Amino acid sequence: MIKPILAATLATALLLPGLATAVEKYVIDTEGAHAFVQFRVKHLGYSWLYGRFNEFSGTFTYDEDDPSSSRVEVLINTASIDSNHAERDKHLRNEDFLDVKTYPEARFKSTSYKETGINKAVLTGDLTLRGITRPITIQVQKIGNGPDPWGGYRRGFEGTTTIALRDFGIDFNLGPAARDVELTLSVEGIRQ
Repeated sequence: MIKPILAATLATALLLPGLATAVEKYVIDTEGAHAFVQFRVKHLGYSWLYGRFNEFSGTFTYDEDDPSSSRVEVLINTASIDSNHAERDKHLRNEDFLDVKTYPEARFKSTSYKETGINKAVLTGDLTLRGITRPITIQVQKIGNGPDPWGGYRRGFEGTTTIALRDFGIDFNLGPAARDVELTLSVEGIRQ
């Protein structure tokens, strides 16, 4: 009788650590420039203006057995906006747009993650920009995962969404063509 109880206790003890470590934690690899927060907005309705944020950080978790438990958090330095034009960037940093002196950070924190097909998912969460928090939905594509050449393990995703500038208090006279901004987030995380 003691042997079966001891065997069951030992088996449970051996399995519990594996269950506790099923959730993988990742740091977004901004240091190695393997992650990007990019945007595009129509210029007068005639062409696309592209840009990015050069400074941001973040973390995410992922569980192969329960992807819906995955979480993401990203913090963006709004003053790091870069549209490849110094005078335009100066204007984008002022009160007409990002008002970086008053709101130096933008933040995204996920609230749910749902896989919708092979390598596809929908990520929802709260985006805080200019002190205003609104829910957004990001269409996600899993890019890949596996070991890296330095003995680590990486996992990558790309997400796209569109936000209305007015939802975040930006109502500069841009005309109807430039009221929405398309965001693309390319994220490669290093497992911790």
